[in-house]
Amino acid sequence: MNAARLMKVILAPVVTEKATFVAEKNQQVAFRVIPDATKQEIKAAVELLFKVEVESVQVLNTKGKEKRFGRFIGRRRNERKAYVSLKDGQELDFTEVN
Repeated sequence: MNAARLMKVILAPVVTEKATFVAEKNQQVAFRVIPDATKQEIKAAVELLFKVEVESVQVLNTKGKEKRFGRFIGRRRNERKAYVSLKDGQELDFTEVN
């Protein structure tokens, strides 16, 4: 896998109430990733960026909702999220990203 590609796989961490609940309960961290990312690429990207060991990766595709903006109908973007399980004793620190 190309290191330049791995740096572009992870777009942002998901910081929501549900994501923090899952992080505390299951030792998982949620990320927004690019739409064509594979589980192996996500695992390699997290290990490269955060220097942690990843146990497993679960991927979720969500369709964008249709929303009205006044009289116009728009659409939110489609998203792909990755829930990354870390091995025991591993902790993710967002301040120390390479």
